[in-house]
Amino acid sequence: MGCIFNRQFIIGGIVAVAVSLGAGAVFAKTIRFAHVDPADWQSSKKGAAAQIFKNIVEGETGLTVELFPAGALGNEGDIIQQAREGLTQVVMVSGAMSKVCPVAQVLDIPYTFAAATIAWEVLDGPFGAELAQHCLETTGLRTLAYGETGFRNFTNNKREIRTPKDMQGLKFRVQPIPLYVEMVKGLGGEPTPIAWTELPNALSTGVVDGQENPVGVIYNNKLHKLQKYLTLDGHVYAADFLVINDEFFQSLSAAEQAVVARAAKIAGVMGRAIQQFGTAEGVTKVSAEGMQVYSPTAEELAQFRELAQPAVKKWLAGELGDNADWIEKLDAAVALASQ
Repeated sequence: MGCIFNRQFIIGGIVAVAVSLGAGAVFAKTIRFAHVDPADWQSSKKGAAAQIFKNIVEGETGLTVELFPAGALGNEGDIIQQAREGLTQVVMVSGAMSKVCPVAQVLDIPYTFAAATIAWEVLDGPFGAELAQHCLETTGLRTLAYGETGFRNFTNNKREIRTPKDMQGLKFRVQPIPLYVEMVKGLGGEPTPIAWTELPNALSTGVVDGQENPVGVIYNNKLHKLQKYLTLDGHVYAADFLVINDEFFQSLSAAEQAVVARAAKIAGVMGRAIQQFGTAEGVTKVSAEGMQVYSPTAEELAQFRELAQPAVKKWLAGELGDNADWIEKLDAAVALASQ
């Protein structure tokens, strides 16, 4: 009888353990977090955001976060598609968001934000919440937070740019995005869409005279060694979107959702902080290494705005169609935040 009891006890224990392990396999969740920036949290905005997201989520839940930095899973277009399909749960992207949620392009209207603080207030307020909801309905991706890629600025090898007149006749590399093409055209320059990987060679060989990027990107990729002049016109404020596959998000418990959402908010702020530090440090470094840096006056910036905005807004209104009212929504939100 004792042997029978012991055997039943052992068998029962094995079954219990198996069931327990099976349940763990069903409910254990891993979040794959992908982005295209370097992993180094001290210099990479997305790298910093991803690392702090991982630390908070793993520290406060039973979830595991696997990081895939530096384009390990592909470019931004690749990873945002993976997120939509649920192959990757969380991604942090900038320009790729407007490819899947076209109204996000309104954020790229040139000379919209006079300062980063205004952009933060707009994105963290009602406008940002409405944009997030629209993109969720459009893509199935929930925007958990907005980070920052930074203000984009013009560089070139020919001459100092103080006003739009100085851009005439200069060939600028732009992203293969129509909005940027229209912007440079409106300013009097000659836009040349070129892939990012081909940019250094295009600058070195004179295929283009200049390009436009955030200061941190310019310095970290050594573009300042290929360009002589930098104009801090801040024509476009580029936001990062930290998004999660909503079906996956809904599969989490309420407690897990709360931690993930909070971790993302903190991650977005961390990304902004690293970007701001990188910009300030970058301006000092490129200047110290011989680049001539110019900051346009308010009057000069007004000239850029007056030429660039109408061309871009006209093009964008045609692209957005029934959603063209998002242009006015953004203008109103910026005006309120600027008071």
